[in-house]
Amino acid sequence: EVEDVEEQVTGQKHAHPLQEVYRLRREVIALRRAVWPLREVIAALQHSDSALIQPGTGVYLRDVYDHTIQIMDTIEGMRDILSGLLDVHLSVLSNRMNEIIKVLTIFSTIFIPLTFLAGVYGMNFHYFPEITWRYGYLLFWLICAVIAGLMLYYFRRKRWL
Repeated sequence: EVEDVEEQVTGQKHAHPLQEVYRLRREVIALRRAVWPLREVIAALQHSDSALIQPGTGVYLRDVYDHTIQIMDTIEGMRDILSGLLDVHLSVLSNRMNEIIKVLTIFSTIFIPLTFLAGVYGMNFHYFPEITWRYGYLLFWLICAVIAGLMLYYFRRKRWL
């Protein structure tokens, strides 16, 4: 399951892998809570001088103790993997958000000077020299297109777009 969730996080095949990661983390923590005391009990039985435990059983108790240690190591490894998956998922989300913000910033940067020009020429003054000129409207749009084009060229040249 951890490997499947890892594939979902890195491949984005699942809409909300974060829920799966948290679910698996809870399961791993519950499993750790169940196995941890078992290790202590087996160690105590191994070193016990009880008449109920035969001398030949010590070999089996050592084997069970080794398996318990191995399971604890596996649980810790899965917990580390799941923590890493959370970090990877948050990094992927952060990168996606950065790309979106970059595009929105570029659009805003392009439209700020155009909005300024439109605001200046939309102020209803009577004495604008360009207003009475026959090609003033065309010149306004030409200047806006040149500004936007130059900014787009600059952004592409810097590889921001």
